[in-house]
Amino acid sequence: MIAILASILRFTVRGLLLIVYLLFCLAPILMFVNYYRRLGTEQGSLKADRLAIGLAKRLTWFFGVSVEVTGEPQKGSVLMAANHISWLDITVLHSACAMGFVAKAEIESWPVFSSIARVGGTIFHQRGNHDSAADVSALMAQRLQQGRAVAIFPEGGIQAGAPIRVFHARMFRAAVDVGCPVQPVMIRYMRDGHYDEEISFRVGERMFTNICRQLARPKSIAEVHFLPVISAVEQPRRFLAEAARAAVVSSYNS
Repeated sequence: MIAILASILRFTVRGLLLIVYLLFCLAPILMFVNYYRRLGTEQGSLKADRLAIGLAKRLTWFFGVSVEVTGEPQKGSVLMAANHISWLDITVLHSACAMGFVAKAEIESWPVFSSIARVGGTIFHQRGNHDSAADVSALMAQRLQQGRAVAIFPEGGIQAGAPIRVFHARMFRAAVDVGCPVQPVMIRYMRDGHYDEEISFRVGERMFTNICRQLARPKSIAEVHFLPVISAVEQPRRFLAEAARAAVVSSYNS
């Protein structure tokens, strides 16, 4: 009974705080981020990045997740390849450093999250569409050539209860084309010294249900490990995918 009451209290308090933040703070933050990005200057980009990182930190906090970072994110042009456990992975990673993401096209239709994703520079990909894949790869290469960081989840999605799955080699094409380094990134959620598997989707669980469940859950820790970079110069995509996955799996199991 105490656990149920605690969950109700967490859901109520966090939910109310989140609603207030979204209603009164989100729009001005997004407006300033867009303004600074449109300036097209280095200072403008830095200010936009700081605001976006602050937004990600605040959203992560609302869901009871604290972020612990190990290692250093590579500066400049880099393709970051991370394992995928929860939709919170995006805010968790972005709270560590500014980066653009490649995400499924469905997110464009999600209220609130679509606006946040666009401000973060998300590239939307229609899974199973070869034309979309080619366009996404071209956009990724363009951003990498501009000296920006792009993050991918090369498993291709979230699967409830699954271990770290195969990293799809096609998602590393942009790094090969540009010749920028690949940085594996390990994400792991912990609670009371154990893996927090409840952070992910349950089988058949919908997005709204998962959001409500996360608001009611006890606090957890998101461990983010930025691992040593892998050179993509004259390397096949398959090698990059397998090397990145091996590094992530080794870090996850350590």
